[in-house]
Amino acid sequence: MRLCDRDIQEWLDKKKLIITPYPKKNLINGITVDIHLGYTFRIFQNYSVPCINLSNSKKNMNSVLSKIMSKEIKFSKRNPFFLQPGVLALFSTLESVSIPSNLVGWLDGRSSFARLGLMIHATSHRIDPGWKGNIVLEMFNAGKITLVLHPKIKIAALSFEFLSNSVLRPYNSRNESKYKEQKGVVPSRIDKE
Repeated sequence: MRLCDRDIQEWLDKKKLIITPYPKKNLINGITVDIHLGYTFRIFQNYSVPCINLSNSKKNMNSVLSKIMSKEIKFSKRNPFFLQPGVLALFSTLESVSIPSNLVGWLDGRSSFARLGLMIHATSHRIDPGWKGNIVLEMFNAGKITLVLHPKIKIAALSFEFLSNSVLRPYNSRNESKYKEQKGVVPSRIDKE
């Protein structure tokens, strides 16, 4: 069962669900909470590597990724990011989210931006029970026109689904969790051995 706006507000007020900064009331509607684009992004650069072999060892994969992924880059309203058609870039949400072990979060893009070709998550729209941190958005311009992005625009919405019980192994309690308490734009962390 998904939480409605009334329930989301109650969970936030009781600090069972935490979103920082605390969302204004006008951002909580129906079954969602609107979230914003943060101040940093990463792009793929230096395409001297002809391909990424997904079956390589963890060490080799991370070596390749370190060659083609930029460091975090700050942007602003005065210095926006131009997302060209056919380009994938990683962004962080402004908000940090802490989800209890009896909820799962769902991330959805805004319909008005999707109609321009903006996809905000490649495939990872589930936010696991026990998650804490910023959400990394895998943003792709599937349209034919450059899209200008700047921090603090409403970029997506979160909804929350109540589970039948608390999970036994919440995300941040698992040793193998790769993105524990994620801050900023964390690139892919390969876990193959």
